[in-house]
Amino acid sequence: MTTGCKTTTVFLTILCGLLLTILGLTQQWPMWAWPTLLVFLFAVPAVAFRIATLRRGSIPVTFEEQLTAAPVERREHHVSRIALPSHWADYDFLISATVRWYRLDPPDNDPVFNPAGLAVEAVLDRARAITEQREPGRASLVQHELSGALGRMRPDSTGHLQAMAENVTLTLYEHDQERLDKLAGVRKDKAVWEHQRKYEQSKRKYLGEDVLKDTGSAVVWWLAKNDDHVEKTVADLGLLARLTSAANDTDIPERLRDLTPPPREELDGQDLLTVQDTPCERTPTAADHLADALNALGFPDGDPRPTMLAKQMAEVIRTQDQHETAEDLLRRFNPRATFTPDGGEPPDPTDGRA
Repeated sequence: MTTGCKTTTVFLTILCGLLLTILGLTQQWPMWAWPTLLVFLFAVPAVAFRIATLRRGSIPVTFEEQLTAAPVERREHHVSRIALPSHWADYDFLISATVRWYRLDPPDNDPVFNPAGLAVEAVLDRARAITEQREPGRASLVQHELSGALGRMRPDSTGHLQAMAENVTLTLYEHDQERLDKLAGVRKDKAVWEHQRKYEQSKRKYLGEDVLKDTGSAVVWWLAKNDDHVEKTVADLGLLARLTSAANDTDIPERLRDLTPPPREELDGQDLLTVQDTPCERTPTAADHLADALNALGFPDGDPRPTMLAKQMAEVIRTQDQHETAEDLLRRFNPRATFTPDGGEPPDPTDGRA
């Protein structure tokens, strides 16, 4: 029974005694009733106290120990920019945190030791087990992972205390972060370049192996490009025949030669051969056929498109190991562009990069 309950019981007993006394005087009780009243007034509180004690029972031992136990000693220590290894060699994480701990045994029963050092060591061991499996490019994500893993009290390896960490931050050295940013930029540029290269290869393969495979394929492709305008396609048969022959480095089929205009004669030392002061016309080359085809298209003077088309045709022909023909095309339509010894081609001034 608590102190308040005891006070209330005594107060009610005295009040009842006064009321019974007043009642006895007014009713003129006999003399033997007064001793009985006194016994009743003293017996009621004693019985009430006894009943309360039996109902409450004895105090648990564990609770008594809690009442007498010494208060738990809690401490904290702040660490800043401690290097931890990452999954990549020579790229370290830098951790900063507030380390908290409490001792498991009373200080009087333990040998002398530095609890702050043990707590920091325990927290860093737990953090290192995580960071050495993570890549440095995801420092912010690893920081949240460490905040959850180190946010619980766990015993250290010696069993003297339990430790945890709060306010965890994870960063990298400034120069390491700059290197990672540069590597990411290079990877992105490489991915873009790979896509562009594959696109150009696919385009050349499409032109060389599908569109310009033969005159029939070129006619079908041209018909689709001109929205089924049959008359225009028929009028351009000669042009398509020349483009096809130039792309494949072959002569125009006999059945289509009547549809093509005669090749343009250029007195540049290549179109005519002089034998004993008598001009002799040589066999038309792929460059001659392409020149006639481009002339038939009617491009205006100074238009860069003929040069660009000739360059694409040269790239297609070069994939068929006909380097001389490709070089002849470039020499004819872009004299400044020649093949390099490794099979490549220097920048073309018409494409804006030279």
